[in-house]
Amino acid sequence: MKKFFSLLATLLVLALAIFIGRQLWVHYMETPWTRDGRVRADVINVAADVSGYVTAVPVRDNQLVHKGDVLLQVDPEHYLLAIKQAQALVASRKAAWEMRKVNASRRADLDELVISKESREDASNIASSAQADYQQAQAQLEAAELNLKRTRVLATVDGYVTNLNVHVGDYARVGEAKLAVVDKDSFWVYGFFEETKLPHVHIGDSAELQMMSGETLRGHVESISRGIYDRDNPQSRELTADVNPTFNWVRLAQRVPVRIHIDEVPEGMLLAAGTTCTVIVTPGGR
Repeated sequence: MKKFFSLLATLLVLALAIFIGRQLWVHYMETPWTRDGRVRADVINVAADVSGYVTAVPVRDNQLVHKGDVLLQVDPEHYLLAIKQAQALVASRKAAWEMRKVNASRRADLDELVISKESREDASNIASSAQADYQQAQAQLEAAELNLKRTRVLATVDGYVTNLNVHVGDYARVGEAKLAVVDKDSFWVYGFFEETKLPHVHIGDSAELQMMSGETLRGHVESISRGIYDRDNPQSRELTADVNPTFNWVRLAQRVPVRIHIDEVPEGMLLAAGTTCTVIVTPGGR
């Protein structure tokens, strides 16, 4: 009887071990979770729209800024002079247009015996050309005023200044990024799931985000990527398929990006783009 109970206990322990092992295997192989999660955010590269020396940088690295705050100031002297030149040109073109308009009106009132029809039409056309020159000068003035306005580089979103690498005295060139702003309202998580687990992931499923720092966030599946780059079959120069002649017998499951919208963030937690986390999706949990 003692041997019977001993054998029974051994079989029960073995069965329990097999059951637990199978549950762990199913959890690892089929449950939609991944340790390859990355926190992402929209990063705005800030560049000046006009060229010139930087005269002021009123922000610090990693500072919180709000939409409309001045990030840097470009020397406005050249653009103030451009406005004066444009204003003088507008005044000159306006005077010329008014003179041509008066001449055309005077000739239009004269009798055909005094002035020919051709001269009357020429005067009208010259007045129209002078008007177009005046409008062109006005547009140049507006462009000069816009350039002066753009000497103040403003934040387009609420966010954090990062990678501040501009100082007073630096020369800003058009389109050359001088700093970056991380949009504080744009954080999301990219979870890279193995293709074998994708059938269990659906848009709207709830997700748990376990950060490496210990905090836990809540979110839901926002979208699933529809394509990744195929390194084994790149496109050739002739736009035909470049088929790899070798074949690896051990095929690893590809990872597909799944975008997770963050719903809840613990109070006081610091989110930073680039940090890692474990993403656990609850199938059907919407």
